[in-house]
Amino acid sequence: MILVRELLGDVLRRERRTQGRTLRDVSAEARVSLGYISEIERGQKEASSECLSAICTALAVPLSVVMAEVSGELAREEASVVESALVGVSSLPTADRVPDVASVAA
Repeated sequence: MILVRELLGDVLRRERRTQGRTLRDVSAEARVSLGYISEIERGQKEASSECLSAICTALAVPLSVVMAEVSGELAREEASVVESALVGVSSLPTADRVPDVASVAA
């Protein structure tokens, strides 16, 4: 199952690390506890829009940009799930691929 909170956490962590910033630094600037930001980044907590806004402001990245990245990640994950499901369906027997019962028994 795809969890948006995990994708969001991945995007926030990637952005923070790209900037070379620590959790402590972002926590102080966003005025959000270090532990809570850590839980958000690990996908363990669902952050409120106010909290996300504070974190994005501390990272100097618009919330809309973060959400667009999450949307892209979600689309890729969904496409992968659909593709996997289709591969499973295409491997099921169809009328022209079902072996003849007499030939199998022989």
